[in-house]
Amino acid sequence: MPRSLRSLSSRLLVPLVVAAATFGCASATRMSPEDRAALDRGLSGPDAEQYLRVSAYLTPFFGDASKRLLTPYPPEDVRLVDDTQGKPINPGPIQATLPAGSRVRITKVEFPTAWVVTERVLYSPRTWPWVYVTVEGAPAGEQVVMVLPPNLDRQDAFRAELGSTLSPHPLTQQLNGFSAAVREAVRTKTLVPDMPADAVRMAWGPPESVRRTLEGTAKNEEWRYTGERRKVFLTDGKLVRAEEAGKAILP
Repeated sequence: MPRSLRSLSSRLLVPLVVAAATFGCASATRMSPEDRAALDRGLSGPDAEQYLRVSAYLTPFFGDASKRLLTPYPPEDVRLVDDTQGKPINPGPIQATLPAGSRVRITKVEFPTAWVVTERVLYSPRTWPWVYVTVEGAPAGEQVVMVLPPNLDRQDAFRAELGSTLSPHPLTQQLNGFSAAVREAVRTKTLVPDMPADAVRMAWGPPESVRRTLEGTAKNEEWRYTGERRKVFLTDGKLVRAEEAGKAILP
């Protein structure tokens, strides 16, 4: 092949490869471009200042060593990335525990468009929306990411999902309403007997499902977390039992 044609071929190859990769990874977001832009402007602008509504863990970000994952759930319960056999991949060990009430600042909201998906590391939750944050107590200079579900197609649904972990208002008054033992349990993501339901949620995060029953006048709730490895049982809004991997864990 003549040198001029080889040169032309090499110049054309790069955009063709990029185009092929882009078309091979379809957009994983159903939200309109206008809503995506409005959310990014609002959440990284006027609404950027937030507070952790629940205590959260900081872990590695799967195969992307440049980032850290912020999650209310222990690594073994995180269901964001599967291996080639469909089994969940553990993001990595807990590196820090950040207590409820910690100050958070949202710096960017990134949706999994076709182009964004191609730029993300393969073994990361690349088809999910990412919210970049800085968190009080996290190591300075690290990119910390919260991962939201991919099926959010409206601004209000996105904000509601984010609101399960973040609060626009300080939690000082609510935390001060708990006993010292309960505040410490929330801070360390542990549980103590008779813990109020709100404190349980702040410590362990929101459950995946809740089953409610009546026993006489007593109102019972069974909270089940992802994978059902962890369960919480409350009566009249107070913690009476908790299980982890089938074993009772309350003192």
